[in-house]
Amino acid sequence: MTPLLLIALYIPVDFGIAFYMANLTQNAVREGARIGSGLGTPFGNSEATTVKNAVLSRMPSNSSYFSNRSVTVSFYDGTNCMVFVEVSATGTYNYFLYQLLRFFGLSAPDTVPISRKTLMRYNYQTYSNTTACTTAATFGPFTS
Repeated sequence: MTPLLLIALYIPVDFGIAFYMANLTQNAVREGARIGSGLGTPFGNSEATTVKNAVLSRMPSNSSYFSNRSVTVSFYDGTNCMVFVEVSATGTYNYFLYQLLRFFGLSAPDTVPISRKTLMRYNYQTYSNTTACTTAATFGPFTS
């Protein structure tokens, strides 16, 4: 009876850890977009590297729970249009409980992909630019 009770109690914990990893990823992407929105133009590889380093340092580290981290940075730039930064990050959460269930002969998925994206307007532009730029310079995906 005790093993079943422990498994029943661990299910919410495992899902809670997955939601926590997704929340950390969202915060990392948001912070990377905030940093990217304050960088100087023209946007290039060094600005993308700055944003990438900021995101990867804030994402959950590669471990047995979270793996396959990847970051993509896009700068939408042009003349007389609203310049913005798009940062997306992905990773894979590895369920620990499902690995235990397979050990007992049950079948269950062992991973779930986590993907988050944020758009942020460039800080240093006139407010008269109301139409979004459509030309993007995309850097990445950067993996770690």
